[in-house]
Amino acid sequence: MAVYIYWGDDEFAIEQAVVALRDRTLDPAWFSFNFQKISPDHPNGLIEGLNLAMTPPFGIGQRFIWLRNSPLAQRCPEDWLIELQRTIPSIPNTSVLLITSLTKLDGRLKSTKLLLQYAHIQEFSSISPWKTEELVQRVRTVAEGMGVKLTPKGAELLAQATGTDTRQLYNELQKLKLYVADSHRTIPIEAISNLVRTTTQNSLQLLAAIREGNLSHALEVVAELLNRNEPCLRIAATLTGQFRTWLWVKLLLDMGEQDKRVIVQSAEISNPKRLYFIQQEVKTLSLNQLQQSLPILLELESMLKKGDDEAIAMQTTVIRLCQLFKSGHNQNMG
Repeated sequence: MAVYIYWGDDEFAIEQAVVALRDRTLDPAWFSFNFQKISPDHPNGLIEGLNLAMTPPFGIGQRFIWLRNSPLAQRCPEDWLIELQRTIPSIPNTSVLLITSLTKLDGRLKSTKLLLQYAHIQEFSSISPWKTEELVQRVRTVAEGMGVKLTPKGAELLAQATGTDTRQLYNELQKLKLYVADSHRTIPIEAISNLVRTTTQNSLQLLAAIREGNLSHALEVVAELLNRNEPCLRIAATLTGQFRTWLWVKLLLDMGEQDKRVIVQSAEISNPKRLYFIQQEVKTLSLNQLQQSLPILLELESMLKKGDDEAIAMQTTVIRLCQLFKSGHNQNMG
């Protein structure tokens, strides 16, 4: 297939996939002649990319055209659509056209419907930190691709250490691969414990600190997340997702719902085994607190998208949430 679309907010994972696809496509001797990367600010980037895709490669190998962070996912003017309809079905096997986007293709666009017919589409979205099974599976997949052998316990330990940070996962696996220096040898648990840098602060710890009303710890976690350049919109999405889950579970429990399957389905809990732990987490929380938390988080998302100072927005939101849950926690303790 000549057309590929990679989308998602995990930019490092996309970069790795781009490199792998590019290396499969290009002959090293003709790399500089047959590789074109077109930035999103290029005035006629899409048209130029399509024209290049129809051009035979130099020498041997294929031609590789990368439309990086293309706006095509969200808008498609008429002249773009006409060119897509003319070109996409005719791209020769001697060319690979790759379109990357931080956002999902808008399914309402005619261009999206056309691309769905001809393109290989792959998602690279960040995994929520509480989706532990998905994090472990990602560790296994990346390790297998890098030729690193892990035990089931080793994969779990590495997932716990790296969390949602794809870049760190790749770096740690590369380090372990060099340490073992034997592709047939399984990485020992001791090596992972001794060599892998554990992320001491993450969004899950921030959630726990807020739930307990522990302001000083919550601000410490926020500071470390910001120092690690963790995207604030990703942190906000994690908080919002978990608070929404807590709200659903608390609401259903207060309504007297006892069927776990109903609760899991209504709260959209991917792993039913997590329900027990969520029930423990919401025991000390009131429905009113959880209802008040979501507008605060919605305001945080709005501030971040408007371009407000990220550190101030995060700190202000955390202070408001901790005050909300500390008051309720003290009442519950009393």
